[in-house]
Amino acid sequence: MDFDDVFAIASTFPGVVRSTSYGTPAIKLGTKFLLREREPGILALQRPSIDERDMLIEADPDLFFITDHYRDYRYVLIHMDRLTPEHFRVIFETIWREKATKAQISAYDR
Repeated sequence: MDFDDVFAIASTFPGVVRSTSYGTPAIKLGTKFLLREREPGILALQRPSIDERDMLIEADPDLFFITDHYRDYRYVLIHMDRLTPEHFRVIFETIWREKATKAQISAYDR
């Protein structure tokens, strides 16, 4: 997958917009940050908790990882070339639902 593929999936969720963050392509829910392309082929996205992030890394270290910079933050890094569209949709829905309004969630669930 590349960032265009990621955005194509993310844009099926209400309120999602393409943006930039730190000069790189990003996806936001309105003005709320969801994820960005940290560098070519690497996504940085927020997770619900550091514990949940660490479980992802433990379950699939070839896909998920962090650098020392992210150790104390609720972010996980993802190798896009190892990410399937189906897996991304599940991951994205989790972070989207955390920040979506009740109306956006209702619209998506219909």
